[in-house]
Order: sequence, then structure tokens, then C-alpha cells
Amino acid sequence: MPKIAPHFSKKLIAWYLQNKRELPWRNTLDPYRIWLSEIMLQQTRVLQGLPYYLKFVEAYPKVEDLANAPEDDVLKLWQGLGYYSRARNLHATAKIVSEEMSGVFPDNYKGLLKLKGVGDYTASAIASISFNQPEAVVDGNVYRVLSRFFGISTPINITAGQKEFKTLAQQLIDRAQPGTFNQAIMEFGARFCVPQNPDCGNCIFNENCWAFQQKRVAELPVKIKAKPVKKRFFNYMVVLSENEQTILQQRTGKGIWQKLYEFPLIETSEEMNLSALKNLQQFEDFSKGLNIEDISLFNEKSVIHKLSHQHLNTRFWIVEISEEKESSIPISEVKNYAVPVLIADFVSEFFENY
Repeated sequence: MPKIAPHFSKKLIAWYLQNKRELPWRNTLDPYRIWLSEIMLQQTRVLQGLPYYLKFVEAYPKVEDLANAPEDDVLKLWQGLGYYSRARNLHATAKIVSEEMSGVFPDNYKGLLKLKGVGDYTASAIASISFNQPEAVVDGNVYRVLSRFFGISTPINITAGQKEFKTLAQQLIDRAQPGTFNQAIMEFGARFCVPQNPDCGNCIFNENCWAFQQKRVAELPVKIKAKPVKKRFFNYMVVLSENEQTILQQRTGKGIWQKLYEFPLIETSEEMNLSALKNLQQFEDFSKGLNIEDISLFNEKSVIHKLSHQHLNTRFWIVEISEEKESSIPISEVKNYAVPVLIADFVSEFFENY
């Protein structure tokens, strides 16, 4: 464990109080709103998450409002923010807090940690900000600041590294104002000690920063190389009837986009032409009961939708039928369903005249 630098916390907090961004969740100690902001900002930049936060607190000003909302409405409001398991966990936790805890969030780290979708980082953030408990947060920004300042080369994506950084952050936290310290170190990492080309010459810590003094800023933090990206091939069958009806299906598996809606999907091992597609059992299953008159390809070049660890190579096939099935919906209603951004972009382009 590196030697703790004197005055690190005080200098960091002083910087924060002079330079912090004015954000709505920084003007409240309400654990509901702190929790909401922290869940939204997981793997999401502040500028992207801010409008979603404002929409959610307007639609659901209290945890009971969120708990009473239909899940489809919550997913629809979340649409575009990605990592939809966060939204499902958000809704499930709101129900638990509302129905089993009388709308009152646990006021301590261990209690918060038991909530669905709440891990060490989120529990620490809520406990420190809402309840003034000295629980240090550790996220990507914190890893970056601490690894560079103290010269720590332990990989941040292994258990030993996570424990080392958590222990160090816990030693550094200002016990008199833990919430302010946590927000300060995250803000400093997000806005000053950035991943690429930080302005080290004007950094408040440059005289004591190990990485800057050793000219090794770009090397830290260390992260073990991730698994290779998996390629998947999606073929969406966009059914259109003469009466302007189409078909949407809800994803029920445990993979990506659980409980979101999409057009009937045929996933293949490679990109396929129509002739090859028609020879698949999946296509035969899809086409049962449909009086297909014509099939045409909407996008010759696949749309590549990038997710963490996988790239979806996607083509949309327009399937014209003479009469709709009982499960069909009007094309004009597609926009009311919670769908992945990939589908939403297609709908916006293809159905703009409907």
C-alpha cells in the first residue's frame, strides 16, 4: 500500500468546491434522487444521463410513483440510455422500497447493498452523500486518479486490484465530509485527470503525482485486456400488411434487451442473402400462418450496432403480407413501445411517413 499523501483530501475538496458542475442531484440529500442519478450514471456520461434524470424525476417525483408505474412505461422512458437491466432493476427496487420499506431507503451501506442493482459503488455513494457515512466510492474515475497519483500498477479489473484501490480510497476519505470527498474525486477524474491527454502541467497534484513525475501517465491505470468482441448477425423481419399493420415481439431471454420489443428476429452465424435465409428452419417457423407476397432488403449494408463485447451486424427485411395476424399492431403504434435504439433508429427512418 502506498504512503498516504498529506493534505490530498483537503486539496481535492478545495478544487471541487471551486470547480464543480451545478447538477440537480447535487442540490439534494434525498436518497431516492441520489440513487436514481447514480444508477443512470453507471456506464453513462453526465451529459447523456442528465436529460433522462430530469425526465424521470418529472414523471416519478417519489419512489412510490416509480414503483406504481408499468414496467413498459419505465423501459420506454429509459429508451436510448442502454444497459436496460439497470432500468429493470430500478423498477424492481422501487417496488421493494415502496411496498416493503414504506418508501424509506436503508440509511446505511450494508442495507443499501441488499437492494437489487445496487453494488459497492452505488451503496457507498448513497451512504456518503445522503447519510454522511465514510464509505469511499471507487469507479473508473477514482481508479485513474489514485493509480496515477500513487503509482499503482495493479490491474483494476482483477479482485486484488479492486480491493487495493477500495482500501486506499477508504483511507483517504474525509470522514467529516465523505459525500463531498466522493463527489470531488469523481469530478476530478471526469474533468481533469481524464483518460487521454490530461492537462498535467496545470494539475493541482503534479508536484506529487508519481505518474507525472515518472512520465508514465498514459500507462495508468492498468487493465487486463478484455475478451475479443463477438460478432452477431441479426435479420429483422419487418412485417407489413395491406392494412398498415406490423408485428412486434417482446424479448424474454436473459441476454441483451430483456423485455424490450423488436421485430421478429432471425439470428444467423454470418451475413446471408434471401435465398439462404429462406432455407433456415427459423425462417420456416417465422413464416407459418403468414401469406407472404414479397420480401425485400431495406439496407444492403449491415447496420453495425456496438455493445460491450459484441457487435450486432443488422439487416432489416421488409416482409409484405396480404392479411395481418391477430397479434398485429398498427404501424402508427410502434413508436409507443419500448425498443432498443437500433430498432428506434430504423422505425424513425422507415416509418416516418406513417
